[in-house]
Amino acid sequence: MAHFAKLNDENIVEQVIVVSNDDAPNEKAGKEFIASLGIDGNWVQTSYNNSIRGKFAGVGDSYDSKKDVFIAKVWPVNEEEIA
Repeated sequence: MAHFAKLNDENIVEQVIVVSNDDAPNEKAGKEFIASLGIDGNWVQTSYNNSIRGKFAGVGDSYDSKKDVFIAKVWPVNEEEIA
C-alpha cells in the first residue's frame, strides 16, 4: 500500500491516506489517482517503513520541501504534569 500526506499552506500534515499500489505505482500516479477521486489538496507520498522522506508523516508533522523530509511535531512539555 502507498501512503500520501495532505499538506496545508504551511506544509503541515493535515491527513494521511492509503492508496493501493495498483493505483499508485509511483508518486505522480498516486497524486493523479487522488485527484481523479475529486480529493483536492497538496499530496506528498510518505513511507510507512521510513524508506523515503526521513519518517512516516503524521498529522501535525511538517514537511521541509527543500530537504524533502517530514519533521516530527514537537509537543510542548508541561513541567507541572510530569513533576
